[in-house]
Amino acid sequence: MRLFLGCILTVGLILSPARAGASGTGSGDSGATKAARSSASDTSEAAAKPEASAEPAKASVESELEELRDLLLTQAQQLQAQSEQLKQQQEKMQMLEEQLKVGTAAPAKLAAAPDPQPASSPRAASLSIPVASAARPSAAAAASANLAGPSAALPAPRSSTPSASIPVASAASPAAAAQANNTIPDSPLQVRLGTAYFTPIGFMDFTGVFRNHNAGGGIGSNFAAIPYEFPTSATGINLLNHVNEARLSIQNSRLGVRVDALVKGAHVIGYVETDFLGNNPTNVAVSSNSNTLRSRLYWVDVAKSKWEFLGGQTWSLITPGRTGISPLPGNLFFSQDIDVNYQAGLVWGRIPEFRFVFRPSGKAAIAFALDNQEQYWGGSAGGPKPLLPTGPTVVNGVAGLPGTQLNDQTTTVNAPQLFPDVIAKIAFDPSPKFHVEIGGVERQFRVAVNSTTSSASPVVNHRLSGGGAFLNLNFQLFNGFRVLTNNFWNQAGGRYIFGQVPDLTINPDGSLSPIRSSSTVTGIEYTHKNTFLYAYYGGIYVHRDIGLVNGLEYGYGVDATGAAGNYTTAITQNRAVQEFTVGLNQTLWRDTKYGALNLMGQYSYLTRNPWSVAAGNPTNAKLDLGFINLRYTLPGAAPAAAQLR
Repeated sequence: MRLFLGCILTVGLILSPARAGASGTGSGDSGATKAARSSASDTSEAAAKPEASAEPAKASVESELEELRDLLLTQAQQLQAQSEQLKQQQEKMQMLEEQLKVGTAAPAKLAAAPDPQPASSPRAASLSIPVASAARPSAAAAASANLAGPSAALPAPRSSTPSASIPVASAASPAAAAQANNTIPDSPLQVRLGTAYFTPIGFMDFTGVFRNHNAGGGIGSNFAAIPYEFPTSATGINLLNHVNEARLSIQNSRLGVRVDALVKGAHVIGYVETDFLGNNPTNVAVSSNSNTLRSRLYWVDVAKSKWEFLGGQTWSLITPGRTGISPLPGNLFFSQDIDVNYQAGLVWGRIPEFRFVFRPSGKAAIAFALDNQEQYWGGSAGGPKPLLPTGPTVVNGVAGLPGTQLNDQTTTVNAPQLFPDVIAKIAFDPSPKFHVEIGGVERQFRVAVNSTTSSASPVVNHRLSGGGAFLNLNFQLFNGFRVLTNNFWNQAGGRYIFGQVPDLTINPDGSLSPIRSSSTVTGIEYTHKNTFLYAYYGGIYVHRDIGLVNGLEYGYGVDATGAAGNYTTAITQNRAVQEFTVGLNQTLWRDTKYGALNLMGQYSYLTRNPWSVAAGNPTNAKLDLGFINLRYTLPGAAPAAAQLR
């Protein structure tokens, strides 16, 4: 605009002197000479005047142009400076956001699903920690899952936390997506104290259970003791078998905390988990429903390089794993059942344990554990008991062994133990789609009795060695669909089948005989978006172990039609217990900031067959079970590996 105005001004300055000259000539002299002179003079002036006037005009235009150039240059410099300042502010803002993420957020839970570390990382197999959960599942989810677990949001292999709480944490979970995008989701409940990260774990359950016979046991099923039609004699009808059972409960809700820290280059995890299934007062359900808090897990794990050490009450090393060898609930298989006693045939325990793990590579792990021993006679969670030998030839002390030297559900922690159970396991994970583990357990028993029927006779110690082997396998058949089987064969190892089988029988001289048994949980699991489906078959088979003394049977699997008094014992001594289960875990909503809400359902058909029944009586007992559960899983996830460095 200024240049345009300058051109107009220049043209005006050039034209105005010419007009002035023309006007002067018109008003001059009247004579010819004068006119000619005057004309020449005017012409000369006219030629000179425009030149004189153009010089100032040209200088003015050049000045204006120079000012314009300076102005444009100044504005360009100002714009460049502003651009640099804006760029610096953006970089500073990005840096602050990264610092904020590292200080206040956590990545997909290391507890419910495997850690996104390279396969070669020795920690990846075990402490790849997955919500839940995850699901650790994760779960997602898994947790919740047992914070099954699935992870906290989708079934975490129960969770777990939530595991997710979420089912074996599905790849579609927010935690997995965050890991895939290398982002760290918010973990609003996580707290940092010093160099340690404290992450609350747990979920809130509201559980409903229905059974078509009154099997007792609250929200946990006593598989080996479902009601039989004739409990005390071949003709005495069991009235409990003719009424059903329905109840609501919050007992399976869980609370706990996980602590992660780096100590001299080692990853240290402290883990505490509780629920409300403790020993309740007998009137608890009348008014207050003040359910008792109880311990589930309480352990410390230290991992560095290829080595790992754990001490405390943990899921026993004998419990099947979903991936690697890990104490984290999201990395274990204890089914996705709502039933707090899980699935008939499952081998598991939450037991005080010392554990050592060596990982020669990211695809293999070798573990060795010492578990607190328990000489188990039977009676736990509805489990059957052997029949003691009786009569004048039975040595003194035999009748008093159950309840004193053998745990018959009345000894609490008073039964003596010779040596901890020794468990060994090797796990292989050649790819995320395949997991296999093999191992075994070795057990030692010892009791003291008199050498004769006299209480004053010398003491004799009887010892027994027992043990078993297990083979567990799970693999992905196609995307989201997994097949699994967990199998256990043993003698004197019934304690690990949820106490549904006694460890041993006692002979008349006080010597011990191991009871042989086997079990399996085999099934499928399928994850599609926010839906997790599962179906399992669980089975327990117990071998017969009987003897005769003074013409009477004793041991396990006695004849129900034999001597008086055998009937009641005989129908409790199961040959087989079987459970067929289908279930659903539906994630209603899930958010890394606010947690997850899951609706869960389970149906099971349970049967048990004693070794012997009276003629004409049913050969088995049957039970239909239905569960429905609403679960809210707490938000939060274990810290990222980068946060611990």
